[in-house]
Amino acid sequence: MLTSLREEATLVYWLSKTLHRIGRSRRQAGIFFAVLGPGIITMVADNDAGGISTYAVTGSKYGFSLLWILAILVPVAYCIQEMTVRLGAVTKRGHAEAVFEGFGPVWGWFMVFDLVVVNWLTLITEYIGMVEAMNLFGVPPILTYLGVTAVLLAIVMSGRYWTFEKLTLLFCVFNLVYIPAALWSMKGPAAPGWGRVAEGLLPGVTGGFSTDFLFVLLAIIGTTITPWQIFFQQSSVVDKGLDIHDIRFGQWDTLVGSLLTCIVAAFIIITTAAAFHFHVPPIVVEDAKQTAEALVPLMPAGRGELARRLFAIGLFDAGFLGALCISLSTSWAMGEIFGWAHSLNKSVRDAPWFYVAYVVILLSAGAVVLIPGAPLVTITMYVQVVAITLLPACLVFLILLLNDKGFMGEHVNTRWQNVANITITVAIILLSTAFALTILFPHLLGPGSGGTI
Repeated sequence: MLTSLREEATLVYWLSKTLHRIGRSRRQAGIFFAVLGPGIITMVADNDAGGISTYAVTGSKYGFSLLWILAILVPVAYCIQEMTVRLGAVTKRGHAEAVFEGFGPVWGWFMVFDLVVVNWLTLITEYIGMVEAMNLFGVPPILTYLGVTAVLLAIVMSGRYWTFEKLTLLFCVFNLVYIPAALWSMKGPAAPGWGRVAEGLLPGVTGGFSTDFLFVLLAIIGTTITPWQIFFQQSSVVDKGLDIHDIRFGQWDTLVGSLLTCIVAAFIIITTAAAFHFHVPPIVVEDAKQTAEALVPLMPAGRGELARRLFAIGLFDAGFLGALCISLSTSWAMGEIFGWAHSLNKSVRDAPWFYVAYVVILLSAGAVVLIPGAPLVTITMYVQVVAITLLPACLVFLILLLNDKGFMGEHVNTRWQNVANITITVAIILLSTAFALTILFPHLLGPGSGGTI
């Protein structure tokens, strides 16, 4: 009898404990899905139109040999963007406002000026991508420019952050269209097999160091980690209303986003490497539009035109997401420094200058694409490099803010977080310096090392 009662008591105890764990897991999952958004949107939007072209060129020129860079960029992107989650949740300030308060107006204006210039240049590349994508469907550039701008305005002017976030997350799903394109390209007649893909995850430099290699390396890093991401994600955290209790879930959100952006980037490189690099003779593409058109005859039977359309859809979606987030990061930063109302939860009437800034940067950047003879390919590639040369300043200020107990309290960087982030910053400074030196002294890395793609 006593044995039976003990068994029943044990069963009841374990049952109640299991139900408690299930309930706690459900609550945590609910909180995570409520917090989810800023990290995924920021990181997926970073696979923008310029990024697609950069990855396409990389795959066609270097094959699978640079995939290892993306594997390294997952923790690098997470380490940087995770700091914005904590800074936004603790201080309830956007990044521009935090820099102004922490370092004064001189450095604040310097940071915001750099952001606006780089964002404007990057926004041009987003319009380039969208115009080229719609060209593949026969849509004239002027219609793409007007239609896209109208839709971007409609999404932002809804007057609710949650509406913007849900729509943007929906567009993030379309970023996955490159995965089937990669799978089909690996079935093509020239594809070398997945074993070669695995070899590409092992660090190495095909052909040795050169200006070309440094340019591509900086372009890949510059399209995965950019100044606008720091400003955008921190402002998103603030506008969404996250606080210190949400930090852990915001970190998971950022980790998922970092994984997604690098996985999709890897599949783009796999697509172009399998189709072009191993083709006889090899084909080197210059941009995403050329990539989509060149894929048609190289895909397995019946897949070429579908792959072309998928690539075009992915390119348009990448440009659209990038344009949406980059223009918003600019408006948020300007609102913070000028003291304007700067929230997506406010209507046009309540925050007029916030929306005016958003409209102006869209219209002006998009108009550049309509200029006859504009060097669009050159703009696309060099903007990525310009972005990374300005990134170290953003990282230095971010690290200093995350070590300020007056700002962060108990949420300051740990020793290992400082080691990781300082290492990242130093590495980017060294790479940028090395690239600049190879431009000034073309044969610094040996004969034949000069020149850029």
